[in-house]
Amino acid sequence: MTQPATAHLRVRVQPNASRAEIAGWYDGALRVRTTASPVRGQANRAVAEMLARAMGIPQSGVSVVRGRGAREKIMEIVGIDDSEMLRRLDESMAYHKRAAAPC
Repeated sequence: MTQPATAHLRVRVQPNASRAEIAGWYDGALRVRTTASPVRGQANRAVAEMLARAMGIPQSGVSVVRGRGAREKIMEIVGIDDSEMLRRLDESMAYHKRAAAPC
């Protein structure tokens, strides 16, 4: 039996932000802002939900494997490989950038 594809993503989280967004790449990490508090894993859950939505996968496929209590985390994404993960994230960020642009 083969293992499902798995990708890993370095994420820099800003909890208690004024708005929730995937802010883009900075120094090799994906910057993610969330309005959730870091208390009791709320920010981790919010980031996992945001990433899952952006990549079009179930939230259960995204988890923190390192850095649960830190701003910098390593997220594991089950079901897609690294290149597919990057493609989906870039596509999602481009879509949201176009949607936010003034007409």
